[in-house]
Amino acid sequence: MHNPASAKAPVHPLDTNLKIDRNILGMALFIASESIFFLLLILAYVNFHNQYGTGAMAAWHLDVFKTGMFSIALFASSFTLWLAEKAHARQSGLAIFWMLVTIALGTIFIAGQAIEYAGLIQENLTISRDMFGSTFFTLTGFHGFHVIVGLILLSIALFIMTRGKHQHEITDVGLTCVSMYWHFVDVVWVAVFSVVYLWRFVQ
Repeated sequence: MHNPASAKAPVHPLDTNLKIDRNILGMALFIASESIFFLLLILAYVNFHNQYGTGAMAAWHLDVFKTGMFSIALFASSFTLWLAEKAHARQSGLAIFWMLVTIALGTIFIAGQAIEYAGLIQENLTISRDMFGSTFFTLTGFHGFHVIVGLILLSIALFIMTRGKHQHEITDVGLTCVSMYWHFVDVVWVAVFSVVYLWRFVQ
């Protein structure tokens, strides 16, 4: 005889569809909060771009071509990280290779930003010079800090992958969280590069 009490209660479809790993959810919320902060920095830059006379002139000190080349390296790193994720899912040793390429591309971008900063400082364009300098260095420097944090996370993931027979010990969730952060950093730079380096050409 069928016992109604032993029957499982029907599961609402939303109960399964809405289940999100807490780590991924935490990273998504963190990215959302950082997105708001970056938006405020970009708005501050736009607000002061044409003020105080020297702002528009100072913007022409920026080397769009050189920064564009370094930016391509950062954008390409999102693709190589995606390849690393795909290789990791297949338990392929190529995951390590693509992770190395990703870190190298990110490092090229940071090196390029450091070279740019050095050149601007030599031209007396510093964070304390005027509102343009303050907003420029704050916005791009804050993004650069996020890139460095991302490189640290990628390096940790790479270290776990290279632990001999445990090279695939890093979980899919862990790699997904690192990937989410890195792709976020890349997307933010699309906005920053467009506003800081390209905006003046369409004014």
